[in-house]
Amino acid sequence: MEKKKIKATCYLFPMPTVIAGANVNGKPNFVTIAFCGSLQYKPPMLVISSGKNHYTNIGIRENNTFSVNIPSIEMVKVTDYIGTISGKQIDKSVLFDIFYGELESAPMISEAPVNYECKVAKIINLNGTNDIIIGEIVQTYVNEDCTTKGKPDIQKIQPIVFSGFDSNYMKVGDVLAQAYKIGRDYKKE
Repeated sequence: MEKKKIKATCYLFPMPTVIAGANVNGKPNFVTIAFCGSLQYKPPMLVISSGKNHYTNIGIRENNTFSVNIPSIEMVKVTDYIGTISGKQIDKSVLFDIFYGELESAPMISEAPVNYECKVAKIINLNGTNDIIIGEIVQTYVNEDCTTKGKPDIQKIQPIVFSGFDSNYMKVGDVLAQAYKIGRDYKKE
């Protein structure tokens, strides 16, 4: 099949939709982020890429802590809303039931099925539009009804995924295959 050249951009599929939280001037604030990913297993680390002008970034720098909250599909409307308006304009802390964990300075959202409490490991400036924020996960919290055998269950969590090329929110589909098993007997034909 012939390839078509398109503009240089990042079309990764799917992109997780998360809500990052930080205290800004002593008050919880949140921002919707689609650029988020795992970095390593030990110590557990993740990365978010947040626009340099985002109000939440002030709190991340101020406290050296932040949260990453995984919203469920039931939270799609509020998730989109907080990504379209700045905490400079509205008080986003009233939109959620908020709790704190071990760090006592990273606000987390009770309504979100999964929450990561993070301390800043590094903030990288690549001279682009975003701050690259690497966080070490200090603690993970999961709604008990979203687990199977004590582990988070993606089918129960029902996370929101983002399709960047058409700006649509989507949901996770069916299981395709068991990882680390399906390819064991693969041979190129």
